[in-house]
Amino acid sequence: MVENLSALIDTVQKNCMIADARHARDMTICTFLLEMREFYRWEMEIPYGARLPKDELGDWLTARESLWDTVEEETFAPLPVSGGIDPFDADDVNRALVPYGLVYSSGLGHFRKPHFVLAELKRAEVREGVKVYVAGCEYARDLIAPPAAMRDGAIFLRMDAVRRLLWNKFEEWQWKEKDTALGRAFAHYDFERDIERGLDRMAEAESEAMILHEVGEARAEKLLGADWSSMLGQLDSKHAELLARAVRDHLADCLVTLPTLLEREAHGSLHFYLANLSGLRRALFPALTRAYDHWIASRDTSQLSRTVDAAAAHWLEAARHLTATFQRDPAHGDANINAIASGDLANLKR
Repeated sequence: MVENLSALIDTVQKNCMIADARHARDMTICTFLLEMREFYRWEMEIPYGARLPKDELGDWLTARESLWDTVEEETFAPLPVSGGIDPFDADDVNRALVPYGLVYSSGLGHFRKPHFVLAELKRAEVREGVKVYVAGCEYARDLIAPPAAMRDGAIFLRMDAVRRLLWNKFEEWQWKEKDTALGRAFAHYDFERDIERGLDRMAEAESEAMILHEVGEARAEKLLGADWSSMLGQLDSKHAELLARAVRDHLADCLVTLPTLLEREAHGSLHFYLANLSGLRRALFPALTRAYDHWIASRDTSQLSRTVDAAAAHWLEAARHLTATFQRDPAHGDANINAIASGDLANLKR
């Protein structure tokens, strides 16, 4: 057993609190309130689907924002492990925790928001030379819970976050048109007959798809090199960062995720993938939507496979174009990428 586990949990949660205090209110009000509702559900251990108490939730939200005001300027605390470890040194922390069935993840996410999570380690494996940690019950976490992420060369998959994501998607779908990609995904896992079993099956399948995406990102990073990572770390414009991440996501998925799902005939995951293809990612890749529609109409995945195979080279070239644009004038690189993101995107679309 880890010595002073309760102190470790408290320290990680305090660091999460500081990160939330600095960044949570950067979200739109709608997103902020939705995330806070789900964080309250996690913190209070309220089951999926249970109605949240309106008054208590409102009081908690007010108190939490007041608490943020008191910690916003504090520094992140070292973790009480092996004499004290920097909270961003996840490798060192995990060397101490993994033998005891725990796993820790830390790093910077979208728009450089710090993320921390301490959880039960369900299993560890290696994919294409990349270490994969699969986390179960979460003991400490921040407001935003990315289901999967690449951190310092390792993939962290959070099964609790995966299940919460799927449940929220299912609840949202109840109020929408049924014959959609999302509806087909839930039908594939037979949610309407047995929700619990369907959720279990879907969580297992979609967690695998998320691992495949992160493996794809690792492969993409090797192709793009250090210049890409350097550029991404210097982008200050949200539009520029979103564009760069969308292009890299498409490259990763055309290299690994989609070819593997097609090869395995993982139709439920393909439906779910297209259901979540939205915003900028959808706008950049209209050919994928057309190929998906053709599959639905014809029950033939050959056009979808050809579209994915051909797109990998396109997204690699698009990513290299963004890198070259940034490097030509690093002082104005962020503005130049932002200008591309704010344009019609015709030269980047596939």
